[in-house]
Amino acid sequence: MRLDAEETGDGPALVLLHGFTGNRSTWEPLRRTLASRWRVITVDLPGHGGSPLPDGGLLALSDALVAVLDRFGVPSAHWLGYSLGARAALHVALVHPKRVERLVLESTSAGIADTAARAARADADAALAEAITRDGVAAFAARWVAQPLFASQCRLPAGIRDREHAIRCGNSAAGLAAALRAFGPGTQTSLWHRLGEIRTPTLLIAGEHDAPYRAHADAMAARLPDGSVAVVPDAGHAVHLENPTRFTATVAAFLSAT
Repeated sequence: MRLDAEETGDGPALVLLHGFTGNRSTWEPLRRTLASRWRVITVDLPGHGGSPLPDGGLLALSDALVAVLDRFGVPSAHWLGYSLGARAALHVALVHPKRVERLVLESTSAGIADTAARAARADADAALAEAITRDGVAAFAARWVAQPLFASQCRLPAGIRDREHAIRCGNSAAGLAAALRAFGPGTQTSLWHRLGEIRTPTLLIAGEHDAPYRAHADAMAARLPDGSVAVVPDAGHAVHLENPTRFTATVAAFLSAT
């Protein structure tokens, strides 16, 4: 998979990975702010934006993401991922540890440990993928954002909500369906038992109003050799959108630490 990516700024490399239904433009204006101190590389994940359909699962994606570093001549980088992007970054840290300097994981988990629950989620994701191809992206986007997980986003300015809706609708039904089948939590192998292998300094960020992912963050940090948690106030699942000032300051402080 040759992933669509671009770079901005100078300094230590920092890779930004968006969540499911997004693309790399969801990081604006955070990307421009971070580019004053870091060489920021933004990537469209498979099935999103300008990248091709997935060819394999998250392990294959970790190889494709490292190939992006090779393309830009970057030996190692900081990695910041949101939701699906964070699960992808977690795989990079496990499979290619020498390519990861520091790791920031926003609103994510290490997978579904319970076998029955994981199988049920896989069935639900498969049904949702069928609905995307049957009903189209616009109908799916409305259904997706109506989940309780995203309820706090109703407080976002209308311009940001409209931009994010346009980003979702700019993806293809085939791409989103394929990404869900390839990278959904039901498909992913649980990584909870492997978190102790990650020696990279890792920051887990969760929103104050996102109780499930605050719990995931605490549980993951307890298993990571060098993990810490930052709970950002006045934010739900999409912390980088809901409290961008505090999110950016938190990320910058962690990446600048020695």
